[in-house]
Amino acid sequence: MMFKDYYEKLLKQLAIELNCDPSDFMKKENVITRSVLNEGRRIYSPDKPFLQMATCGVNTVIMADECLHEFLREWVGDVEGHHLFEFESLPQLNEELNRYGYQLNPTHHMFLPCREIRVEERFKVKWLYDSEIDRFYGDPRFPNAIAYPKPCPARPDRIVVVALDGDNIMGMAGCSEDGPHWQQIGIDVLPEYRSQGIGAYLVTLLKNKIIEMGDIPFYGTGAANVHSQNIAIKSGFKPAWVETEAEKIASEV
Repeated sequence: MMFKDYYEKLLKQLAIELNCDPSDFMKKENVITRSVLNEGRRIYSPDKPFLQMATCGVNTVIMADECLHEFLREWVGDVEGHHLFEFESLPQLNEELNRYGYQLNPTHHMFLPCREIRVEERFKVKWLYDSEIDRFYGDPRFPNAIAYPKPCPARPDRIVVVALDGDNIMGMAGCSEDGPHWQQIGIDVLPEYRSQGIGAYLVTLLKNKIIEMGDIPFYGTGAANVHSQNIAIKSGFKPAWVETEAEKIASEV
């Protein structure tokens, strides 16, 4: 499957999550929709989103509670979609969210597979599946590869691959099924084993395994996490979309 095929599946998935049509992500103008919980979405919260937005680089689609729509129409104006994710725009949106007890999460920069990479064996690895992963929950060495500090039933960890130096773990890549057949990859390499290519090696192995299973691997990281972005690129991914959402402000006890 080529990037184009994954991209078409992505647009269908984002349309489910943002209550719109896949073609809405290719429009020149930005799109605002009503917040709903559609079946088949990636699950990051059991609650109906107060605001969720995504761009594939053309426009931006924003799904939000209807109390925000009037503000959003003015905020969006005639701004190009991708500019809505820049610092000059986001503080104003965050200030409006604060009025309702919400705040904006950091932006998530998301990657899809774009090329096939076959790797020669470089490190000893071990594969773990489903319940075999349980013993690693709560281990502070692996906050990105698996759910931390405990399992997340809504996004179960499905596969883990670890690189071994004898009996010592050098690094771990894992995937969680965030939505039906959408497997998000995370990676942790222990400090003493970094700069040896272990991260890209494990992520590539796991990406290939997910594709062989018939599922869709994807990878997400922060805007400034250049090291993580480079691992994604070396592993055969490329940038595909950017997303963010609002979350409730934690109340002080």
